[in-house]
Order: sequence, then C-alpha cells, then structure tokens
Amino acid sequence: MYATLPGPMYDEKTEHTYDRAGFGAPVRRGQRPAILVVDLSRGFTEPQWPTGADLTDVVAATARLVEAARRIAAPVIYTTIAYDPAEADGHAYAWLDKAPGLRVLRSGSELVDLDPRLPREDRDPVIVKKGASAFFGTHLAATLTSLGADTVVVCGATTSGCVRASVVDAVQSGFPVLVPRECVGDRAQGPHDANLFDIDAKYGDVIDLDDAVQYLGGLAPAEVAS
Repeated sequence: MYATLPGPMYDEKTEHTYDRAGFGAPVRRGQRPAILVVDLSRGFTEPQWPTGADLTDVVAATARLVEAARRIAAPVIYTTIAYDPAEADGHAYAWLDKAPGLRVLRSGSELVDLDPRLPREDRDPVIVKKGASAFFGTHLAATLTSLGADTVVVCGATTSGCVRASVVDAVQSGFPVLVPRECVGDRAQGPHDANLFDIDAKYGDVIDLDDAVQYLGGLAPAEVAS
C-alpha cells in the first residue's frame, strides 16, 4: 500500500499501474537499524532563512524517534550541508549553479548548525556534505557498514531533495530503508507528497512514526551495534 496522498494524480488508476509494474513491495526490517537525520540544520528548519521552512513538527517527530533509538543503543548519524568560501563563491559544484540560494550555507555560519531542538549527543557523528545525497562524496556507507547496520531509518529535509537522494543511494548501497512520514518535510506540500509516493513505490517503506517507534522498541539492545 502506497503512502496515502491527496489529489487526482494518486487515484486508483495510478495505484493499479504501479501494482502492475511490480512496485511497492515491503522492505525487510533488520535487527540492527541506524537513524539517519538528513540536513535538519537551521538553514532548513527555520522559516526566517530563504532556504528554510517551519519544520518544527518534523524536528519534534525526529527527536521522538531519536529518543526511541537511544533506548536500544541504535546509532544516530546527522548530516549538514556546508561550503567554504571558495566553494560557495565558485563553480566547483554544478548544483550551486542550479540552486544558487544554497550558497548561503557557509561553513561556520548559524545556518549550517543542527537545529538545537534535536537531541544530538557528542557520540553522534555529523557528516558534512556538499551534494544532495548523504552518501555522495562522504564516508556514510562505510560508517553504516562498520556499525553493522542492516536497516536505515531516514529523517530530515527536504523530502524532494536531500531526503529522496539519500534514500535512493541508501537502497543502492544495499540498505533497506524506512521513512517515517512525520519525520520528513519540505518547503511545499506538492513536492513533499509526490516524493513520498515515489519513495514508497520504489525505494523504501514510508511508515507512520508510531510504527517506527514500535519497530525500534521491539528490538533488544544487545541486538544493536554499539
């Protein structure tokens, strides 16, 4: 069953077309999950910044999930996008030519700081990335492998950008993916809804936060990499 979405694009005909193509099977849920929090930095979660939106609810939902992960010692990994001055002002990244508004995400600025409402601890890695995917040009895949992770639960922003790109790369790296819908957000509802539908059809399971918390709660701490 695909993520429930409003609008005429997601009618019974659409669901039948995807079913016929063989999409939408549930993913395998492992015993050693890791939580990946993608780009819940101030530049994305606070509406006063041009790159941001009010993601208060997303941050609160993610905090609840992280606290559930703590109880079973599941690893939590955060990411943020940050560019040094040469990168931000130059043309080393084609993405910045397409989306020049992201040039404000400069190393050392408050925009690239993780949202202070998140319950990050010193032991939680923070991966600085330059592209949309949390995997591109980073050591994330190696980190997940070293932690023994067999499932990745993805949270963050934006659903249509860095979350989707990270989900696609996670499954292509061999990790089953779960996306709690309350834990991801975007600047606009349409792109958010469309990408949740596509993720649920092709790359991972879009689930309720309560389901994710229950899944984590059903695992014993000894079964999770420390």
